[in-house]
Amino acid sequence: MMGSHARPLGAAVLRGWCKRCPNCGAGPMLSGYLTVREHCPVCMEELHHHHSDDGPAYLTVLIVGLLTAPLVAGAVTAFRPDPLVLTSVFSVGCVALALYLLPRLTGIMVALQWAKRMHGFGHPAE
Repeated sequence: MMGSHARPLGAAVLRGWCKRCPNCGAGPMLSGYLTVREHCPVCMEELHHHHSDDGPAYLTVLIVGLLTAPLVAGAVTAFRPDPLVLTSVFSVGCVALALYLLPRLTGIMVALQWAKRMHGFGHPAE
């Protein structure tokens, strides 16, 4: 990367999963449920450069769909539940899983961009 030191991708992604600053790991990355802070309150690393947009939502839908589709098929095959029961149980499960994953995937996307120096997260001269 033209003389710049590499940023640790694995540590950054793990910190992003934990919704922590990808630089120090101590400061919170999010100021609300999905709002990324302008900067880390601990190390003052700027976080406003991120371009996560709809990426975390797409990944959440993909993961929830890939996890629940085989479970629904297995439940139908094994238990033959009433359709209302099946819909109720899996609707609650899908919503809960999506609400759990969405801020964590946002953190991962911001951390990935930070580690790869994308969208203004670090300049080649650093």
